[in-house]
Amino acid sequence: MRLAWDGKALKELQKLDSLIQRRIIKCVEELELNPSAKDVRKLKGIDGFRLRVGDYRIIFHIDKDIIFISKVGHRKGIYKR
Repeated sequence: MRLAWDGKALKELQKLDSLIQRRIIKCVEELELNPSAKDVRKLKGIDGFRLRVGDYRIIFHIDKDIIFISKVGHRKGIYKR
């Protein structure tokens, strides 16, 4: 599997504290090795998945062999459109 980050997701990641950034990057790298590992759940209502990292969520979808990270943020606002 390969990773692809949306530009918006990278900007959201850069706004976070460096400790949180490192935790998220570590979990995303582990996700790249095994997409069904960790706390991954299918989203309801939209096509995609979420990965939980403490109070933060990573929204992504899988297309063939690419994991596309579309959003990164705190759980209280990540699901709002």
